Amino acid sequence: MTTSVAPAPPARTGAPAAPGALAPGGGLRRRIALRLLALFALYLLWEITARIMRNPTFIPSPAAVWHQLVVTSSVHDGVRGYSGHLLIEHLGVSLRRIVIGSAIGIAGGLILGLLMGTISWLRVVTEPVVTFVRALPPLAYFSLFIIWFGIDETPKLWLLSIAALPPVAVATASAVHGAPTGLVEAARALGAKKWQTTRDVVLPSALPEIFTGIRLAVGVAYSSVVAAETINGVPGIGGMIRDAQRYSQTDVVVLGLFAIGLSGLLIDAGLRVAENRLIPWRGRS
Repeated sequence: MTTSVAPAPPARTGAPAAPGALAPGGGLRRRIALRLLALFALYLLWEITARIMRNPTFIPSPAAVWHQLVVTSSVHDGVRGYSGHLLIEHLGVSLRRIVIGSAIGIAGGLILGLLMGTISWLRVVTEPVVTFVRALPPLAYFSLFIIWFGIDETPKLWLLSIAALPPVAVATASAVHGAPTGLVEAARALGAKKWQTTRDVVLPSALPEIFTGIRLAVGVAYSSVVAAETINGVPGIGGMIRDAQRYSQTDVVVLGLFAIGLSGLLIDAGLRVAENRLIPWRGRS
């Protein structure tokens, strides 16, 4: 007696989408519309609050901040920008410090995290130190760097480097230590050496978490730039904010915060694009 199995019915290509599904284009347009609406609502709230308070030193109006954007980005009455430097120059100097400091911190964090993840005794010794440094606020050791290195660029770069190192080290050590045991054992069974296993199996599986640590490190370095530029920070966006704070120029302070925040969003967006292109297997089992 033979048993025949009926063929499965062909899939319907024109089947309607799930009730909660959104078309890719429609979903993107909806997200953009919601974000623009949220920004407009925040602008209205800011404008209304500034008019109700009537205290530009406490809450400057959007028009006052826009006026400072024009003033600090051009030459007016013989004065060039703010403290002799244009806004874009202040931001450029800060970004250069952030890039150099983050690069040093990320490189050190990758090396340290890789060693911590592969050498168990080193992980036991260094993990409390890394956690201790990560818990310190930047200003806590910035004063020490000033005593050691003076008030030029060196203490600022040291501060940003030390601030960026712990997130990368912790993320790398955790990712390397938690690499899939089955894949590691399979590679070793096939004759791969330890360094080959680390290069071809451990690092690819750890890259998504490492990249998350890199994004966190850049964010920490960016948030520490104001602390790094509290001493001799002009030109620099953090130094501009500190000087404006001393003279109660709240509109300049708010402008500097917007410059830091918007440039930080662009940098993080660039890191996300790089992550999607360099790690296409992220989120796949």
